Amino acid sequence: MDFILNDEQKLMIETARKVGEAFGPDYWRQHDADKAFPSECWQAICDAGLAGAMLPEELGGAGLGMVEVALIIEELCAGGAGATLAQVFMLNPIFGGVSVAKYGTDQMKRDWLPKMCSGEMQFCMALTEPDAGTNSLELRTTAVADSGGWRLNGQKIWITGVPQSQKMLVVARTTPVDQSPKKTRGISLFMIDTDREGVSYTAIDKLGTNTLSSSQVYFDNVHVRADELIGDVDKGWHQLLDVLNTERIVTTAGLVGAGRLAIRLGVDYAKERRVFGTTPIGAYQSIQFPLAQHWAELEAAKLLNLKAASLFDHGVPFGSESNAAKLIASQAASAVAERAMQVMGGMGFAKEMHAERLWRDARLFRFAPVSEEMILNYIATANLGLPRSY
Repeated sequence: MDFILNDEQKLMIETARKVGEAFGPDYWRQHDADKAFPSECWQAICDAGLAGAMLPEELGGAGLGMVEVALIIEELCAGGAGATLAQVFMLNPIFGGVSVAKYGTDQMKRDWLPKMCSGEMQFCMALTEPDAGTNSLELRTTAVADSGGWRLNGQKIWITGVPQSQKMLVVARTTPVDQSPKKTRGISLFMIDTDREGVSYTAIDKLGTNTLSSSQVYFDNVHVRADELIGDVDKGWHQLLDVLNTERIVTTAGLVGAGRLAIRLGVDYAKERRVFGTTPIGAYQSIQFPLAQHWAELEAAKLLNLKAASLFDHGVPFGSESNAAKLIASQAASAVAERAMQVMGGMGFAKEMHAERLWRDARLFRFAPVSEEMILNYIATANLGLPRSY
C-alpha cells in the first residue's frame, strides 16, 4: 500500500488547511453561541472547489475519490471547526451528492449537482423516526401511490440542517411490511423540496453542534411527484446503505480533525502554563501520556478510515473498516477534548478556550450516526461470526 501523498493531494490538503484556518476557533465559538449556520465558511469551501471533490468534473466536481474527501474534511475540521463541519459534508456531498450521483436521473444530476458544488443548493436527509432510530426498517413514514406520484405522511426526528436546505432526501415505506417478501423490501427514497405544502418542522434544543440545527419534521399529506423518486421503487434499502456507509467515513474524518485540534489546544496550553516553579506543566508525564495515547488512537482511526475510503473508491466492500474507524475515532476525539479541558484546569471550563465546544460537539458521535454499541454488534457478527442478539 502506498501511503505517500501525490502532488495533487498535497495541494488539495494545503487548500483545505488554508480555508480551515481562515475560519478558526473564534469564528466557530461565535457561531456556536449564536446557533448560526456557518454560511461564510461553507461558501468558501465551495468556492475553493472542495465541496464537490468526489463528483464528476462535468457536474461541477473535481473527479477525485473518497480518500481525498476524507483528507479534505480532516484538514478543515482541524483548522478550528471541530467535528461539526463534517456534518455539512454529510448533508451535501453525501446525502445530496452520493444519492443523486449513484441513483438519480440524468436530469437530477444536471440540475442539482453543479449547484451543490457551487453552494447554491443544500440538502438534508429525513431518515430517523421517534420509534425507529437505529432500527430503520421499522420506519412508519409512508408514501402511498397517488395520481402522478405519491402522498407522504409521517414524522421524522433529529433531522440536521433542515432550515438551510432546498432539497430533502426522504426515506419512506411504499409497500407495507405485511405485503413485502422481507423487511428490506418496500422502502423507497425521494428527493423533495424542503419548502413544500405539508412539510413542517420544529427545532430541538440540544447540548452541542449548535451551528447546525436539529429538527422534528412532519409530513402531512405531502404530494411527491413521480420524477422525485431516487432509484427504484421498493428497493431503496440497499441504496440507502450506500449513502449511510459513506457517512461513516465523513464522520471519522471530522472526528480525527477535531481530535488533532483538541491536542493542539492542550499542548499549546501545557507548554506555557507554569504552576510550581519554572517548569511548564507539559513536562509532566501525567500531562504528556494521555495526550500521546489519544494521538496514537487518532492516527489508527485515520489509517483505518483511509483504508475504508480506498476500498470504496475501488468498489470493494468497506463496511467493517468504516464502522471500526468511526468507533475508535468517536471515542478518541471525545476523550481527548475532555483531556484538553483537564490540562487547562479551571480554564478548560471557559468558552474562550474552545475545548469545551469540541467536547460538546464530539460527544454526539459516540451514538450518531450509528451508536458504538451497534458498531460492536456489527463487528461481532460480520467479523467474528457470532450469532445476532437482535
